Amino acid sequence: TSRWTTELYLEGISTKDDSTISTGWRLENRFRPLKREHWINPILYFEYESINEASGIAKEIVGNAEISDESNAELRRVHAHELETKLILSSTVHDWNISENFIVEKNLSEDEGFEFGYAFGVYRPLSSLASGHACRFCRENFAAGFEMYGGLGSTNGFGLKDTAHYFAPVLAWQVSENSTLRFSPGIGLTDVSAPALIRFGYSYEIHGFGQKVARLFGGHS
Repeated sequence: TSRWTTELYLEGISTKDDSTISTGWRLENRFRPLKREHWINPILYFEYESINEASGIAKEIVGNAEISDESNAELRRVHAHELETKLILSSTVHDWNISENFIVEKNLSEDEGFEFGYAFGVYRPLSSLASGHACRFCRENFAAGFEMYGGLGSTNGFGLKDTAHYFAPVLAWQVSENSTLRFSPGIGLTDVSAPALIRFGYSYEIHGFGQKVARLFGGHS
């Protein structure tokens, strides 16, 4: 809807000279508390994760960097229920969008305290003027910028010690009214960071989903 977005992720991992396995699922929700646009627009983010320790998804970086040499088969035996929350602050300055995220994550299966992280990003469309005709490769369908993200330790030790941080250029392509491709090759900035972290994704939005379901089952919208 205009104020609530929900997404379901099914995830897995494929490791060279190891195996390909399923690692679990995630349910993500974003809620916009303010109806109108303001100078700073807050978004409340909640995500429930049912995953195992083999998960290699790096949607965000939290806590302290951990390096494991265990196999996928060993890691998948350890299951975790996790809750992740974010405060997302977004601003628009001329054609630039600026976003700041503060992240808190809690493993509900273990007494590990709370883990913290951050993300900061700036991007803008390559053109603010529409071409006036249908075009998939026009400049206004592309946005570019950069992002920086990393961990901030935990309640057992808040700070930058033994934390991973990344800097990455970002390119997004609005393929159609509903779908977007995004590519972000990150460079590790600390000794415990991975040398490179490449993120890419495809998203498809279903607009008016609740109204369509209501009509499908004979309800009123």
